[in-house]
Amino acid sequence: MITVGVVGYGVIGRRVADAVSAQPDMQVIGVVKKKPDYKAKLAISKGFSVYAADGESRKMFEDAGLQISGEIKDLVSEVDIVVDASPGKVGASNRDVYRSLGKKVIYQGGEPADVADLSFVAQCNFEKAEGKSSVRVVSCNTTGLCRLLNALDTNFGIDKARVVIIRRATDPDEPGKGIIDAVSLDPVHIPSHHGLDVNTVLPHVKIITTAVKIPTTHMHVHTLMISLKDSTATKDQVIDVLNGTTRILLISSKDGFKSTGQVFDYARELGRWRSDMYELVVWKDSINIIDGEIYLYMGVGQEAIVIPEVVDAIRALIGGYTRDESISMTNKTLNILKYKA
Repeated sequence: MITVGVVGYGVIGRRVADAVSAQPDMQVIGVVKKKPDYKAKLAISKGFSVYAADGESRKMFEDAGLQISGEIKDLVSEVDIVVDASPGKVGASNRDVYRSLGKKVIYQGGEPADVADLSFVAQCNFEKAEGKSSVRVVSCNTTGLCRLLNALDTNFGIDKARVVIIRRATDPDEPGKGIIDAVSLDPVHIPSHHGLDVNTVLPHVKIITTAVKIPTTHMHVHTLMISLKDSTATKDQVIDVLNGTTRILLISSKDGFKSTGQVFDYARELGRWRSDMYELVVWKDSINIIDGEIYLYMGVGQEAIVIPEVVDAIRALIGGYTRDESISMTNKTLNILKYKA
C-alpha cells in the first residue's frame, strides 16, 4: 500500500482524501488542518486522523476540544508521499519540511511552476514523472486545456490555439471571494497566465488565452479556436478523436445540456461525490471547422477535474505503473465514464 498524507482539507484536499481512500493500492494516513472548523470535524467523522498545521494551530484544536494526532512533521514522517492541497503559495512554504524528511510531494496549480520538478497532466506526461521527487498538478483550467489540446495535437498537429476562458467567480464555500452583478476582466492584460501554464506541460503548443470572471460558482466555460497543421481534418474526425479520449466527455444540447447547470445536475444523478465532474465536458454540437479552424465550447468542473490527476501523480512518482494502468485504475474507482485509458 502506498501511504499518503494530505496537507490541507479544503476544496481539493477533501476530494483527494476520498479519492485516495477509494484506491486499492493506497491508504490515507492523515490530513493536516489549520483550524478546528466544520471541515476538520468532517475529517474526524470520516475516520481520518487530523494533524495540526503548526504549534499555534495545535493550541486552537486543543482549546476546541478536538483530538489531533500531532503536527505536520509528524504526519509527513509517517507517509510515502505527501499531497499538498494548501491554499495557493502556502505549499511552497511547506517545501522545506518535505525536503528535510526526504518525502515525495505533489503540489497543486496555485503554486508557481518552479515549486516542483515537473508540471503534470497524466495523459500528457505521466512517464516523465518517474524518478522525480515532486510534481505540480496544474490548475483546473490548465488541466482541461491540456487534455483537449494534447488529443488534437497528437492526432492532427496544432498550429495555434486561441482561448477565451469564462471563469466562475469563486467556489461555493468561499462567498467572500466572489463578485456580484458584474463581469470582471481577470486579468485585464492579454494574454492571461493560462496559456503560459499550458506550456509548462505542452511546451511546443502555441496558445494565447484571455479570461473573464462571472458571478457563478459552478464550472468554467472555454471558447476555443484552434488552427490545425492537418488541413484535411474534418469535423467528424475531430469528434471521433475526442470521443475516443478518456476523461473527455462529449455532450449535446439536443439531450438538454444547454448550460453548466444541466452538467452539474447530470453529475449529481450519476451519484458522484459532491456532484463532481471529473471529465472535461465538450459540447459536441458546438464543434465545427470553419476556414481550417476548429471552434468549440467546453466546460471545466473546477473543484474536481484535477482529482484523478492527483491520484495518477501519486503512482507516477512512486513508480511501477504504466500510464494506462494508472489511468484505468483511477477512472474505474472514481466512476469516470469511459474508464479504460
